[in-house]
Amino acid sequence: MTTDILIRAAETILTMDDSGRSATGAELTKGDILIRGGVIAAVGQGINAAVARVVRAEGCVVTPGLVNTHHHLYQTLTRAVPGGQDALLFGWLKTLYPIWSRFGPEEMFVSAQIGLAELALSGCTTTSDHLYLFPNGSRLDDTIAAAAEVGLRFHPTRGAMSIGESAGGLPPDSLVESEAAILEDCIRVIDAHHDPRPGAMVRVGVAPCSPFSVSRDLMRDAALLARDKGVMLHTHLAENDEDIAYSLAQFGCRPGQYAEDLGWTGADVWHAHCVKLDAQEIDLFARTKTGVAHCPCSNCRLGSGIAPVRAMRDAGVRVGLGVDGSASNDAGNLMAEARQVMLLQRVAGGADKMSAREALWIATRGGAQVLGRDDVGQIAVGQRADIAIWDVRGVESAGSWDPAALLLAGPTRVRDLFVEGRQVVADGQIVTFDLPKATQRQNRLARALAD
Repeated sequence: MTTDILIRAAETILTMDDSGRSATGAELTKGDILIRGGVIAAVGQGINAAVARVVRAEGCVVTPGLVNTHHHLYQTLTRAVPGGQDALLFGWLKTLYPIWSRFGPEEMFVSAQIGLAELALSGCTTTSDHLYLFPNGSRLDDTIAAAAEVGLRFHPTRGAMSIGESAGGLPPDSLVESEAAILEDCIRVIDAHHDPRPGAMVRVGVAPCSPFSVSRDLMRDAALLARDKGVMLHTHLAENDEDIAYSLAQFGCRPGQYAEDLGWTGADVWHAHCVKLDAQEIDLFARTKTGVAHCPCSNCRLGSGIAPVRAMRDAGVRVGLGVDGSASNDAGNLMAEARQVMLLQRVAGGADKMSAREALWIATRGGAQVLGRDDVGQIAVGQRADIAIWDVRGVESAGSWDPAALLLAGPTRVRDLFVEGRQVVADGQIVTFDLPKATQRQNRLARALAD
Protein backbone atom coordinates (compact mmCIF):
# COMPACT_ATOMS: atom_id res chain seq x y z
CA MET A 1 0.00 0.00 0.00
CA THR A 2 1.32 3.45 -0.95
CA THR A 3 1.76 5.69 2.09
CA ASP A 4 0.03 9.06 2.05
CA ILE A 5 2.25 12.14 2.30
CA LEU A 6 1.23 15.13 4.41
CA ILE A 7 3.05 18.41 3.80
CA ARG A 8 2.51 20.16 7.11
CA ALA A 9 2.44 23.82 8.20
CA ALA A 10 3.85 25.59 5.16
CA GLU A 11 4.52 29.29 5.72
CA THR A 12 2.66 30.05 2.50
CA ILE A 13 1.04 27.88 -0.18
CA LEU A 14 0.72 29.56 -3.58
CA THR A 15 -1.99 27.33 -5.01
CA MET A 16 -2.32 29.09 -8.40
CA ASP A 17 -5.90 27.86 -8.14
CA ASP A 18 -7.93 30.76 -9.52
CA SER A 19 -10.88 28.63 -10.62
CA GLY A 20 -12.88 28.97 -7.41
CA ARG A 21 -12.51 25.31 -6.56
CA SER A 22 -10.45 25.99 -3.43
CA ALA A 23 -12.23 27.44 -0.42
CA THR A 24 -8.85 28.61 0.90
CA GLY A 25 -8.18 31.02 -1.96
CA ALA A 26 -5.09 31.37 -4.12
CA GLU A 27 -2.71 31.83 -1.16
CA LEU A 28 -2.88 29.97 2.14
CA THR A 29 -0.79 30.61 5.26
CA LYS A 30 0.18 27.84 7.70
CA GLY A 31 -1.30 25.36 5.26
CA ASP A 32 -1.21 21.62 4.72
CA ILE A 33 -1.39 19.43 1.59
CA LEU A 34 -2.36 15.76 1.62
CA ILE A 35 -1.04 13.57 -1.21
CA ARG A 36 -2.68 10.21 -1.87
CA GLY A 37 -1.93 7.89 -4.78
CA GLY A 38 -0.03 10.55 -6.71
CA VAL A 39 -2.94 13.02 -6.48
CA ILE A 40 -3.65 15.99 -4.21
CA ALA A 41 -6.36 14.76 -1.84
CA ALA A 42 -6.77 17.82 0.41
CA VAL A 43 -5.54 21.40 0.79
CA GLY A 44 -6.21 23.39 3.95
CA GLN A 45 -5.24 23.91 7.58
CA GLY A 46 -5.03 21.29 10.29
CA ILE A 47 -5.43 18.34 7.94
CA ASN A 48 -5.24 14.99 9.72
CA ALA A 49 -4.25 11.68 8.15
CA ALA A 50 -4.33 8.40 10.02
CA VAL A 51 -1.27 6.98 8.27
CA ALA A 52 0.97 9.41 6.41
CA ARG A 53 4.61 10.37 6.04
CA VAL A 54 4.83 13.92 7.33
CA VAL A 55 7.02 16.48 5.53
CA ARG A 56 7.46 19.51 7.74
CA ALA A 57 7.28 22.81 5.83
CA GLU A 58 7.61 25.51 8.48
CA GLY A 59 9.46 28.48 7.03
CA CYS A 60 8.78 27.28 3.48
CA VAL A 61 6.78 28.49 0.51
CA VAL A 62 5.02 25.75 -1.45
CA THR A 63 4.18 26.15 -5.14
CA PRO A 64 2.98 23.89 -7.91
CA GLY A 65 5.88 22.28 -9.74
CA LEU A 66 7.13 24.58 -12.48
CA VAL A 67 6.45 23.66 -16.13
CA ASN A 68 9.16 24.03 -18.78
CA THR A 69 7.75 24.38 -22.29
CA HIS A 70 10.95 24.43 -24.38
CA HIS A 71 14.33 22.75 -24.01
CA HIS A 72 17.03 21.00 -26.02
CA LEU A 73 18.36 18.64 -23.38
CA TYR A 74 21.17 17.28 -25.55
CA GLN A 75 22.84 20.69 -25.44
CA THR A 76 23.87 20.31 -21.78
CA LEU A 77 27.03 18.69 -23.20
CA THR A 78 27.94 21.87 -25.09
CA ARG A 79 27.70 24.76 -22.65
CA ALA A 80 29.86 27.83 -23.19
CA VAL A 81 31.50 26.53 -26.37
CA PRO A 82 34.19 28.93 -27.70
CA GLY A 83 33.21 30.43 -31.04
CA GLY A 84 29.50 30.26 -30.25
CA GLN A 85 29.39 32.34 -27.10
CA ASP A 86 29.08 35.71 -28.85
CA ALA A 87 27.31 34.77 -32.09
CA LEU A 88 23.79 35.49 -33.29
CA LEU A 89 21.43 32.58 -33.88
CA PHE A 90 22.49 31.45 -37.37
CA GLY A 91 26.22 31.81 -36.68
CA TRP A 92 25.80 30.06 -33.36
CA LEU A 93 24.08 27.12 -35.07
CA LYS A 94 26.85 26.79 -37.66
CA THR A 95 29.42 26.60 -34.85
CA LEU A 96 27.56 23.90 -32.92
CA TYR A 97 26.20 21.64 -35.70
CA PRO A 98 29.56 19.93 -36.42
CA ILE A 99 29.99 19.16 -32.70
CA TRP A 100 26.47 17.78 -32.32
CA SER A 101 27.03 15.54 -35.35
CA ARG A 102 29.44 13.50 -33.20
CA PHE A 103 26.79 12.64 -30.59
CA GLY A 104 25.46 9.12 -30.14
CA PRO A 105 22.95 7.37 -27.84
CA GLU A 106 25.19 7.71 -24.75
CA GLU A 107 25.57 11.46 -25.23
CA MET A 108 21.83 11.86 -25.69
CA PHE A 109 21.00 9.85 -22.55
CA VAL A 110 23.56 11.45 -20.25
CA SER A 111 22.93 15.03 -21.38
CA ALA A 112 19.19 14.51 -20.85
CA GLN A 113 19.85 13.04 -17.40
CA ILE A 114 21.89 16.07 -16.33
CA GLY A 115 19.53 18.60 -17.91
CA LEU A 116 16.50 17.04 -16.23
CA ALA A 117 18.24 16.98 -12.85
CA GLU A 118 19.14 20.65 -13.24
CA LEU A 119 15.50 21.45 -13.97
CA ALA A 120 14.31 19.43 -10.98
CA LEU A 121 16.62 21.33 -8.64
CA SER A 122 15.05 24.57 -9.92
CA GLY A 123 11.55 23.37 -8.98
CA CYS A 124 10.48 21.99 -12.36
CA THR A 125 8.26 18.89 -12.41
CA THR A 126 7.10 18.84 -16.05
CA THR A 127 9.25 19.55 -19.07
CA SER A 128 9.10 19.32 -22.81
CA ASP A 129 12.16 18.58 -24.94
CA HIS A 130 12.78 19.40 -28.60
CA LEU A 131 15.20 16.86 -30.10
CA TYR A 132 15.63 17.44 -33.82
CA LEU A 133 18.88 15.65 -34.70
CA PHE A 134 19.63 11.95 -34.42
CA PRO A 135 23.25 11.22 -35.32
CA ASN A 136 24.99 7.87 -35.00
CA GLY A 137 21.99 5.79 -33.97
CA SER A 138 20.51 8.28 -31.47
CA ARG A 139 16.76 8.06 -30.88
CA LEU A 140 14.12 9.96 -28.96
CA ASP A 141 13.88 6.85 -26.79
CA ASP A 142 17.28 7.74 -25.25
CA THR A 143 15.87 10.88 -23.64
CA ILE A 144 12.62 9.16 -22.61
CA ALA A 145 14.68 6.57 -20.73
CA ALA A 146 16.58 9.36 -18.96
CA ALA A 147 13.35 11.09 -17.89
CA ALA A 148 12.02 7.83 -16.46
CA GLU A 149 15.16 7.47 -14.34
CA VAL A 150 15.15 11.06 -13.09
CA GLY A 151 11.39 10.99 -12.47
CA LEU A 152 10.10 14.13 -14.21
CA ARG A 153 6.88 14.35 -16.18
CA PHE A 154 8.07 14.45 -19.79
CA HIS A 155 6.81 15.85 -23.10
CA PRO A 156 9.48 14.76 -25.62
CA THR A 157 8.98 15.97 -29.18
CA ARG A 158 10.27 14.17 -32.25
CA GLY A 159 11.98 16.96 -34.13
CA ALA A 160 13.53 16.86 -37.58
CA MET A 161 15.70 18.60 -40.14
CA SER A 162 15.47 17.70 -43.84
CA ILE A 163 17.19 20.58 -45.68
CA GLY A 164 20.99 20.44 -45.45
CA GLU A 165 23.71 22.79 -46.64
CA SER A 166 23.77 21.35 -50.15
CA ALA A 167 20.10 22.30 -50.54
CA GLY A 168 20.52 25.80 -49.10
CA GLY A 169 19.82 24.96 -45.46
CA LEU A 170 21.85 25.64 -42.32
CA PRO A 171 22.68 22.15 -40.96
CA PRO A 172 25.36 19.92 -42.49
CA ASP A 173 23.97 17.22 -44.75
CA SER A 174 25.07 14.56 -42.24
CA LEU A 175 22.44 15.80 -39.76
CA VAL A 176 19.39 15.82 -42.02
CA GLU A 177 17.00 12.95 -42.71
CA SER A 178 14.67 12.02 -45.52
CA GLU A 179 11.16 13.26 -44.91
CA ALA A 180 9.66 9.79 -45.34
CA ALA A 181 11.96 8.45 -42.62
CA ILE A 182 11.07 11.35 -40.34
CA LEU A 183 7.34 10.72 -40.58
CA GLU A 184 7.82 6.98 -40.15
CA ASP A 185 9.80 7.46 -36.94
CA CYS A 186 7.24 9.95 -35.63
CA ILE A 187 4.63 7.23 -35.91
CA ARG A 188 6.95 4.73 -34.19
CA VAL A 189 7.69 6.88 -31.13
CA ILE A 190 4.07 7.98 -30.73
CA ASP A 191 2.84 4.40 -30.85
CA ALA A 192 5.58 3.26 -28.47
CA HIS A 193 5.50 6.01 -25.84
CA HIS A 194 2.61 8.50 -26.04
CA ASP A 195 0.10 8.33 -23.17
CA PRO A 196 -3.03 10.51 -23.58
CA ARG A 197 -4.50 9.62 -20.17
CA PRO A 198 -4.80 12.07 -17.26
CA GLY A 199 -1.67 11.97 -15.15
CA ALA A 200 0.45 10.71 -18.04
CA MET A 201 4.19 10.76 -17.41
CA VAL A 202 5.07 10.77 -21.13
CA ARG A 203 3.33 12.58 -23.96
CA VAL A 204 5.02 12.72 -27.35
CA GLY A 205 4.80 15.65 -29.77
CA VAL A 206 5.76 16.21 -33.42
CA ALA A 207 8.26 19.02 -33.91
CA PRO A 208 10.06 19.85 -37.18
CA CYS A 209 12.98 22.03 -36.09
CA SER A 210 12.03 25.27 -37.83
CA PRO A 211 10.59 26.64 -41.08
CA PHE A 212 14.15 27.12 -42.38
CA SER A 213 15.31 23.52 -41.81
CA VAL A 214 12.43 21.51 -43.31
CA SER A 215 10.25 21.81 -46.40
CA ARG A 216 6.79 23.27 -46.64
CA ASP A 217 5.52 19.76 -47.41
CA LEU A 218 6.99 18.32 -44.23
CA MET A 219 5.48 21.10 -42.12
CA ARG A 220 2.06 20.37 -43.60
CA ASP A 221 2.44 16.57 -43.37
CA ALA A 222 3.64 16.80 -39.77
CA ALA A 223 0.52 18.74 -38.82
CA LEU A 224 -1.71 16.19 -40.50
CA LEU A 225 0.10 13.31 -38.80
CA ALA A 226 -0.04 14.90 -35.37
CA ARG A 227 -3.76 15.51 -35.61
CA ASP A 228 -4.38 12.00 -36.87
CA LYS A 229 -2.51 10.68 -33.84
CA GLY A 230 -3.97 13.19 -31.38
CA VAL A 231 -0.62 14.67 -30.31
CA MET A 232 0.67 18.22 -30.11
CA LEU A 233 2.83 20.22 -32.55
CA HIS A 234 5.89 22.30 -31.76
CA THR A 235 8.55 24.29 -33.63
CA HIS A 236 10.67 27.47 -33.48
CA LEU A 237 9.08 30.62 -34.86
CA ALA A 238 9.93 34.33 -35.25
CA GLU A 239 12.98 34.08 -33.01
CA ASN A 240 14.96 37.07 -34.30
CA ASP A 241 15.31 39.54 -37.17
CA GLU A 242 17.16 36.96 -39.30
CA ASP A 243 14.22 34.63 -38.89
CA ILE A 244 11.75 37.27 -40.13
CA ALA A 245 13.99 38.19 -43.09
CA TYR A 246 14.29 34.53 -44.10
CA SER A 247 10.52 34.05 -43.98
CA LEU A 248 9.85 37.13 -46.09
CA ALA A 249 12.52 36.17 -48.64
CA GLN A 250 11.71 32.46 -48.93
CA PHE A 251 7.97 32.32 -48.30
CA GLY A 252 6.80 35.83 -49.16
CA CYS A 253 5.08 36.28 -45.82
CA ARG A 254 5.72 36.69 -42.11
CA PRO A 255 6.15 33.61 -39.90
CA GLY A 256 2.66 33.82 -38.42
CA GLN A 257 1.04 33.73 -41.85
CA TYR A 258 3.30 30.84 -42.88
CA ALA A 259 2.28 28.90 -39.77
CA GLU A 260 -1.42 29.55 -40.34
CA ASP A 261 -1.25 28.53 -44.01
CA LEU A 262 0.27 25.15 -43.11
CA GLY A 263 -2.08 24.29 -40.24
CA TRP A 264 0.31 25.33 -37.49
CA THR A 265 -2.12 27.27 -35.32
CA GLY A 266 -4.55 25.97 -32.73
CA ALA A 267 -4.76 24.78 -29.13
CA ASP A 268 -2.66 21.73 -30.06
CA VAL A 269 0.27 23.90 -31.27
CA TRP A 270 2.92 25.82 -29.40
CA HIS A 271 5.80 27.81 -30.88
CA ALA A 272 9.13 28.57 -29.23
CA HIS A 273 10.43 32.14 -28.84
CA CYS A 274 8.08 34.34 -30.92
CA VAL A 275 10.27 37.33 -30.06
CA LYS A 276 9.31 39.18 -33.24
CA LEU A 277 5.55 38.58 -33.44
CA ASP A 278 3.69 41.66 -34.62
CA ALA A 279 0.22 42.79 -33.55
CA GLN A 280 -1.57 40.78 -36.25
CA GLU A 281 0.30 37.60 -35.31
CA ILE A 282 -0.45 38.12 -31.63
CA ASP A 283 -4.14 38.47 -32.50
CA LEU A 284 -3.93 35.30 -34.62
CA PHE A 285 -2.40 33.31 -31.77
CA ALA A 286 -4.97 34.64 -29.31
CA ARG A 287 -7.92 33.78 -31.57
CA THR A 288 -6.64 30.28 -32.32
CA LYS A 289 -5.40 29.52 -28.77
CA THR A 290 -1.92 28.86 -30.14
CA GLY A 291 0.70 28.63 -27.39
CA VAL A 292 4.07 30.35 -26.99
CA ALA A 293 7.15 29.08 -25.15
CA HIS A 294 8.94 32.23 -24.02
CA CYS A 295 12.69 31.76 -23.41
CA PRO A 296 13.90 35.05 -21.92
CA CYS A 297 17.45 34.08 -20.90
CA SER A 298 18.26 32.47 -24.25
CA ASN A 299 16.77 35.44 -26.10
CA CYS A 300 19.12 37.69 -24.11
CA ARG A 301 22.13 35.41 -24.60
CA LEU A 302 21.68 35.31 -28.40
CA GLY A 303 20.74 38.96 -28.65
CA SER A 304 17.37 38.10 -30.17
CA GLY A 305 15.38 40.78 -28.37
CA ILE A 306 12.58 41.06 -25.82
CA ALA A 307 9.44 39.10 -26.69
CA PRO A 308 6.16 41.07 -26.40
CA VAL A 309 4.90 38.96 -23.51
CA ARG A 310 2.84 41.75 -21.97
CA ALA A 311 1.01 42.30 -25.27
CA MET A 312 0.54 38.54 -25.71
CA ARG A 313 -0.87 38.10 -22.21
CA ASP A 314 -3.18 41.10 -22.54
CA ALA A 315 -4.49 39.73 -25.84
CA GLY A 316 -5.16 36.31 -24.30
CA VAL A 317 -2.29 34.32 -25.84
CA ARG A 318 -1.27 31.23 -23.90
CA VAL A 319 2.31 31.83 -22.71
CA GLY A 320 4.63 29.50 -20.82
CA LEU A 321 8.33 29.62 -20.03
CA GLY A 322 11.24 27.67 -21.50
CA VAL A 323 14.89 27.46 -20.55
CA ASP A 324 15.81 26.63 -24.18
CA GLY A 325 18.98 24.66 -24.86
CA SER A 326 21.90 24.75 -22.48
CA ALA A 327 24.18 25.81 -25.33
CA SER A 328 22.25 29.06 -25.71
CA ASN A 329 21.37 29.93 -22.12
CA ASP A 330 23.65 28.28 -20.76
CA ALA A 331 21.76 27.24 -17.64
CA GLY A 332 18.59 25.23 -17.10
CA ASN A 333 17.03 26.94 -14.09
CA LEU A 334 13.34 27.60 -14.63
CA MET A 335 13.02 29.84 -11.58
CA ALA A 336 15.69 32.06 -13.14
CA GLU A 337 13.57 32.24 -16.32
CA ALA A 338 10.56 33.34 -14.28
CA ARG A 339 12.59 36.14 -12.73
CA GLN A 340 13.97 37.13 -16.14
CA VAL A 341 10.57 37.39 -17.82
CA MET A 342 9.43 39.68 -15.03
CA LEU A 343 12.52 41.88 -15.33
CA LEU A 344 12.47 42.10 -19.14
CA GLN A 345 8.80 43.10 -19.30
CA ARG A 346 9.58 45.82 -16.75
CA VAL A 347 12.57 46.98 -18.79
CA ALA A 348 10.40 47.14 -21.89
CA GLY A 349 7.31 48.73 -20.39
CA GLY A 350 7.80 49.91 -16.83
CA ALA A 351 7.96 48.50 -13.31
CA ASP A 352 4.22 47.84 -13.19
CA LYS A 353 4.14 45.63 -16.30
CA MET A 354 4.64 42.29 -14.54
CA SER A 355 4.50 41.22 -10.91
CA ALA A 356 6.41 38.37 -9.30
CA ARG A 357 3.15 36.48 -8.83
CA GLU A 358 2.19 36.80 -12.49
CA ALA A 359 5.61 35.50 -13.53
CA LEU A 360 5.14 32.51 -11.22
CA TRP A 361 1.68 31.96 -12.71
CA ILE A 362 3.24 31.86 -16.19
CA ALA A 363 5.84 29.37 -14.93
CA THR A 364 3.14 27.04 -13.58
CA ARG A 365 -0.40 27.45 -14.87
CA GLY A 366 0.77 29.15 -18.05
CA GLY A 367 3.14 26.34 -18.94
CA ALA A 368 0.52 23.71 -18.20
CA GLN A 369 -1.94 25.45 -20.55
CA VAL A 370 0.65 25.62 -23.32
CA LEU A 371 1.36 21.87 -23.05
CA GLY A 372 -2.33 21.03 -23.03
CA ARG A 373 -2.32 19.83 -19.41
CA ASP A 374 -5.27 20.52 -17.14
CA ASP A 375 -4.02 18.09 -14.48
CA VAL A 376 -0.85 19.94 -13.38
CA GLY A 377 0.25 23.51 -12.68
CA GLN A 378 -1.86 24.21 -9.59
CA ILE A 379 -2.34 22.95 -6.07
CA ALA A 380 -5.97 21.88 -5.85
CA VAL A 381 -7.88 18.75 -4.94
CA GLY A 382 -7.79 16.28 -7.83
CA GLN A 383 -4.66 17.71 -9.41
CA ARG A 384 -1.57 15.53 -9.80
CA ALA A 385 0.79 15.85 -6.86
CA ASP A 386 3.56 17.85 -8.57
CA ILE A 387 4.75 20.12 -5.77
CA ALA A 388 7.82 22.27 -5.03
CA ILE A 389 8.84 23.28 -1.49
CA TRP A 390 11.11 26.34 -1.15
CA ASP A 391 12.92 27.08 2.12
CA VAL A 392 12.75 30.84 2.62
CA ARG A 393 14.73 30.88 5.88
CA GLY A 394 18.09 31.16 4.11
CA VAL A 395 20.30 34.10 3.32
CA GLU A 396 18.67 34.77 -0.08
CA SER A 397 15.34 35.79 1.46
CA ALA A 398 16.50 36.97 4.89
CA GLY A 399 14.61 40.17 5.68
CA SER A 400 11.96 39.65 3.00
CA TRP A 401 8.56 41.01 4.02
CA ASP A 402 6.74 38.91 1.41
CA PRO A 403 8.05 35.34 1.28
CA ALA A 404 5.56 34.53 -1.48
CA ALA A 405 7.42 36.89 -3.82
CA LEU A 406 10.07 34.24 -4.47
CA LEU A 407 11.35 35.86 -7.63
CA LEU A 408 12.30 39.07 -5.87
CA ALA A 409 14.48 37.51 -3.18
CA GLY A 410 14.94 33.80 -3.85
CA PRO A 411 15.79 31.05 -3.36
CA THR A 412 16.20 29.63 -6.87
CA ARG A 413 16.96 26.09 -5.72
CA VAL A 414 14.17 23.93 -4.37
CA ARG A 415 14.34 22.12 -1.02
CA ASP A 416 11.93 19.28 -1.83
CA LEU A 417 10.23 18.27 -5.07
CA PHE A 418 7.43 15.77 -5.65
CA VAL A 419 6.28 14.47 -9.04
CA GLU A 420 3.15 12.32 -9.10
CA GLY A 421 3.62 12.10 -5.32
CA ARG A 422 7.10 10.60 -5.67
CA GLN A 423 9.96 12.53 -4.11
CA VAL A 424 12.60 13.53 -6.64
CA VAL A 425 14.49 16.12 -4.54
CA ALA A 426 14.94 15.91 -0.77
CA ASP A 427 16.82 18.53 1.25
CA GLY A 428 18.19 20.04 -1.96
CA GLN A 429 19.55 16.77 -3.36
CA ILE A 430 18.36 14.54 -6.22
CA VAL A 431 17.30 11.20 -4.71
CA THR A 432 16.18 9.20 -7.76
CA PHE A 433 19.63 8.47 -9.19
CA ASP A 434 23.35 9.04 -8.54
CA LEU A 435 23.78 12.61 -9.77
CA PRO A 436 27.49 13.03 -8.86
CA LYS A 437 28.36 9.88 -10.81
CA ALA A 438 26.28 11.04 -13.79
CA THR A 439 27.94 14.47 -13.66
CA GLN A 440 31.39 12.88 -13.85
CA ARG A 441 30.25 10.86 -16.86
CA GLN A 442 28.87 14.02 -18.48
CA ASN A 443 32.16 15.87 -18.02
CA ARG A 444 34.15 12.98 -19.54
CA LEU A 445 31.89 13.02 -22.61
CA ALA A 446 32.17 16.82 -22.92
CA ARG A 447 35.99 16.63 -22.75
CA ALA A 448 36.02 13.95 -25.43
CA LEU A 449 33.93 16.17 -27.71
CA ALA A 450 36.20 19.14 -27.06
CA ASP A 451 39.31 17.07 -27.82
